[in-house]
Amino acid sequence: MSLDPNQTNLDKVSGSPVAGEQASVSGAKLTGHSAGRAGRKSVVREYAEAIVVAMLLAFAIRVFVVQAFKIPSGSMIPTLLVGDHILVSKLSYGFQRPTDCKLLWNFPPVNCYASKTVMDFGKPQRGDIIVFRFPEDEEKDFIKRIVGVPGDTVQLRNKVVFVNKEPLDDKAFTQRIDPGIIDGTINPRDNFGPVTVPEGSYFVMGDNRDQSLDGRFWGYVREEKIRGKAFRIYWSWNGQGNWTEWIRWERFGKAIQ
Repeated sequence: MSLDPNQTNLDKVSGSPVAGEQASVSGAKLTGHSAGRAGRKSVVREYAEAIVVAMLLAFAIRVFVVQAFKIPSGSMIPTLLVGDHILVSKLSYGFQRPTDCKLLWNFPPVNCYASKTVMDFGKPQRGDIIVFRFPEDEEKDFIKRIVGVPGDTVQLRNKVVFVNKEPLDDKAFTQRIDPGIIDGTINPRDNFGPVTVPEGSYFVMGDNRDQSLDGRFWGYVREEKIRGKAFRIYWSWNGQGNWTEWIRWERFGKAIQ
């Protein structure tokens, strides 16, 4: 049976896509590729935004709420040991606005050397353990215990601390490892003062009384130089002796008093 030439031509035409259909298919392929690229860009952008937000939150918490520090020396033994990692509250005395800042090329990108209290929650008290800018080198942070508040008279006589002419009961949190007494005309370690703490300043000492570079040697801490109050140990690393003793598990979460 011979085929109808018209039918044959019809079959050939219907089996091939028309020009309009080709354009539609090509357009669909292009749209798919564009969507894929846009999807990949949106994922990258989401991660970048999340990282930026996380860094900003970390910086804000560090500046305004709480900051972590490591104890590098033994000036606060027995209260704080070398290798203790502590948390310092920036809100203990009020909401503070950083001042006297400079830009850095690391994280955090800003280093501030003082602060101004915007909302006052109370003043530092005798016995508080504070972190502050070291008066003789403000690039360094020191940690000591407040012994004298503004208006107090502080004196040391043969290692005994007197505040307002009354002996300070500090045996529970201090140590004195050198039984010798140094004359005050030679060194202020054991015999010092009396001095009156100026307004807006604090007199601080280390709990390791015989091995602490503190107010006896360099004076007072200005209130605007206080970075915060130490309140808890979150990690403690010994790194000496048997490896099973490198981590001081018993100090985890310990309150600082």
